[in-house]
Amino acid sequence: MKKALFAAVALAAMPFAALADDDDDARPEAGMGLAGVLSKSNRETLPELTLSAGQPIAKGPLTLKSGKYYTLKIEADGSQELALEGAGFFRAIWVNEIVIEGIEIRPLGVDSIEFDEAGEAEISFVAIKPGSYHLKIPGSTGDTQQVAITIE
Repeated sequence: MKKALFAAVALAAMPFAALADDDDDARPEAGMGLAGVLSKSNRETLPELTLSAGQPIAKGPLTLKSGKYYTLKIEADGSQELALEGAGFFRAIWVNEIVIEGIEIRPLGVDSIEFDEAGEAEISFVAIKPGSYHLKIPGSTGDTQQVAITIE
């Protein structure tokens, strides 16, 4: 009876012994660590987008990786009331927060962001759904008035 009880306890303890020896999180090549997709090693800051009358929004297209955490800063110079819309893009990402003048907003969804005057907003998000998207100034038709975004 003692042998059977000892064997049962040893079998139950085996998974915990394997966890105790797991030092993989100390090595950088081990992956993302305890925070998963929100961990520091999975973060990237994207080039800033600028809203200014008659000026290009971005220097070029953006390429993102699905599952990676990004921070995107949008700055408006106040030269005109301008917005960025991109419902398809906003539905292809998980928005962690939008920070405006130190105020953190954690929305369930976003369709567009509009600047009535000069200011900046910072969006932190995880790219989710692969595809081709864009953010653009509503009603504009020029290529410089939008930024193409690809999620791989």
